[in-house]
Amino acid sequence: METNARTEFVPVRINRDLCKGCGLCVEVCPCNLISILETEINRKGYHPAVFSDPEGECIYCTQCALMCPEIAIEIVKLVEERFPINE
Repeated sequence: METNARTEFVPVRINRDLCKGCGLCVEVCPCNLISILETEINRKGYHPAVFSDPEGECIYCTQCALMCPEIAIEIVKLVEERFPINE
């Protein structure tokens, strides 16, 4: 039975208060969509990382989240379930 399901991803979320600005996520991002925000300091006194993807270029490889020692990066897979297609 065929279904009309579609997989989507929500944007990469970086918890700026957990981020220590180590730059590991910046180094592993194959699309260069993460940078260190030099104009902001978080509660811990670090310049946090920021994700910016205005053109929708992220391939959601999850390398940034896997490399983050502070577990400050989250990528959530959203699956939209639909009813089966009747033929």
